[in-house]
Amino acid sequence: MTHWLAIAVPTPAHSGIATPLTYRSAQPLPAGSLVRVPLGQREVLGVVWQADLPAPAEPLARQARAVTGALDGLAPLDPTWRTLIEFTARYYQRALGEVALAALPPQLRSLSAVQLARRLKRPAARPAEAGPEDGALRPLTADQAGALAAIEAEPGPFLLFGATGSGKTEVYMRAAAGALARDPEAQVLVLVPEINLTPQLEARFAARFGAGACVSLHSGLTPPQRLKAWLAAHAGQARIVLGTRVAVLASIPRLALIVVDEEHDPSYKQQEGARYSARDLALYRGHVSGARVILGSATPSLESWQASLPAAEGGPGRLRRLAMPRRVGSAPDADPLAGLPRVRRVDMGRQPRGTLIAPPLLAAIGERVARGEQALLLLNRRGWAPVLQCPDCGWNSECPHCSAYRVFHKIDRTLRCHHCGLAERVPRACPQCGNPDIGTQGRGTEQLEERVTELLAGVRRPDGSPARVARIDADSTRGKGQLEAYLAQVHAGTVDVLVGTQMIAKGHDFRHVTLVAAINPDTALFSSDFRAPERLFALLMQAAGRAGRDGASSGSSEMWVQTHHPTHPLHAALKAHDYPGFAASQLAERRQAGLPPFSHLALLRAEARTQEAAQAFLNALARQAREQLVQDPALAAALDQLAWYPAVPLAIQRVARIERAQMLLESPYRSALQQVLAACVPLLHALRAAPEHRGIVRWAVDVDPLSL
Repeated sequence: MTHWLAIAVPTPAHSGIATPLTYRSAQPLPAGSLVRVPLGQREVLGVVWQADLPAPAEPLARQARAVTGALDGLAPLDPTWRTLIEFTARYYQRALGEVALAALPPQLRSLSAVQLARRLKRPAARPAEAGPEDGALRPLTADQAGALAAIEAEPGPFLLFGATGSGKTEVYMRAAAGALARDPEAQVLVLVPEINLTPQLEARFAARFGAGACVSLHSGLTPPQRLKAWLAAHAGQARIVLGTRVAVLASIPRLALIVVDEEHDPSYKQQEGARYSARDLALYRGHVSGARVILGSATPSLESWQASLPAAEGGPGRLRRLAMPRRVGSAPDADPLAGLPRVRRVDMGRQPRGTLIAPPLLAAIGERVARGEQALLLLNRRGWAPVLQCPDCGWNSECPHCSAYRVFHKIDRTLRCHHCGLAERVPRACPQCGNPDIGTQGRGTEQLEERVTELLAGVRRPDGSPARVARIDADSTRGKGQLEAYLAQVHAGTVDVLVGTQMIAKGHDFRHVTLVAAINPDTALFSSDFRAPERLFALLMQAAGRAGRDGASSGSSEMWVQTHHPTHPLHAALKAHDYPGFAASQLAERRQAGLPPFSHLALLRAEARTQEAAQAFLNALARQAREQLVQDPALAAALDQLAWYPAVPLAIQRVARIERAQMLLESPYRSALQQVLAACVPLLHALRAAPEHRGIVRWAVDVDPLSL
């Protein structure tokens, strides 16, 4: 007997095939089964999306190809997972098979049934057992106890608004313990924004719940490691799954709790393929699976903050806000500001021109080092200097392939483009006029590290040894294990001053850091991106939160900000640690301007060999959409609720010799925007196939973009 199946397969992104394909099978296979099927000249992994379809009419029945094998050693992917994948594909305008197969571990896509069976015979993760910390838990603070009681008693979803150092991770672990205690088969998903935060969190959860109960899922794992972790999660053997944004789409069939730590972080937004937001999908997954969801942050995204405003304050109340304003170690009735670092602003307009570190800040760093404490210096620009230039003829180190400058890296005397990767030796003289006296403009972390080392040459640690300076950025931690080694040195106290980019400002629990300084944060104050102030405030608040995390030193901890605009409202809010006030002012501006969260955006992007071709493609889509969609009354109504802006170049319009353009769509109604986007996707496929648009390299739809 022939069984007809709809199977999701990884169709090429621009093939126009967005739905499952029909295959025949000699044996019945339930929905969710993993199978191997022919696709063109290849054999690929597929997911049975619908089983027992009615027999198709000729000639489709004759053309349908047969399933070549089933991975019957695995339990089928459950209906909740398939619902999540369907929503992701539909909302972010991607093919179903593309999203479904991208959510599976890469190694699984190449295994046969025999290879998988052999793999499944290997020892699996052990079931959850009592961890070493059980029975020796510290008492909760009043803030933690109140938040946990609400999480246990209410369905949520929750926004855990906790100051840095208030003990949000402990609340996550207690909530996880409660979920596992209520259901012996329950599972917990904990998301973090970046890979470098996973080992620290995994160590804490493993200490509490036992190493056999926890697995990590992120792109930094080797293919065998990722497959092993995914199989443990899919089989329910892993009780706690820790991961970055890719983990939100993992198969976790008995999900009872989802935690999104640092929910404001832009790293949760995927920038390639299906451009999904892991935070938003976590909320949807909690809704369809019945799992509680906790979004945690000291600086919530303005979308989440607005969603947590109750109706009495003009908000929708979609999130239940739980506040933890006091750091661990503070008295229950203490002023919440008492345990937070004091914020000091340095007016760089009053400092000598060219000053990298103001003398008062340098003196404060020296005092901390002499006392055996640590300082953290934040400069969100790597390299020695962002531009190399000639003062005679005006030549500068532009990248020949991108509309950006190549960055000068003194450590290996190279000019590197951080967009396309082009690296060349620094020229001995100006390539344009021959002037040997070429110089630099601006500063990066390499220069800061070298300068701090020089300035602290006379400072001694309590044991009489010289001050030690280390740098953590994407360049210094490129090698395997280098980041972990640097972090271990910081935790061990063998580093006195840590210089770095935003990598060091997120989530790390540095117990001996008592001073944090932002060296040059002004560039984001006047950006054309409407989200720039929100991102800067979050970065500075998070950086400040690295100081004084040990209760004994919290009273003397400081956050220094070097700025040419010390009276700017953002800095005033930072000094007061006033996130609610900052959020209120930003939301008022966005409401007046009709920007998110009070409207919904999508970007249509095109890449081509010329800027003219990219813009012509997008403008042609706009014309066709207006001509064709109005013939459908529902789509015509949706178009009336939409603002459709002309195509423009991206801020960095050329990368690796490819020109990039984008077109913005805006609507106060999410449903109207979704209707129009869904109707535009077939038009985009057709336009790309047209002879006049052969120059198009690729196009993409970005729903809810974070960067314009």
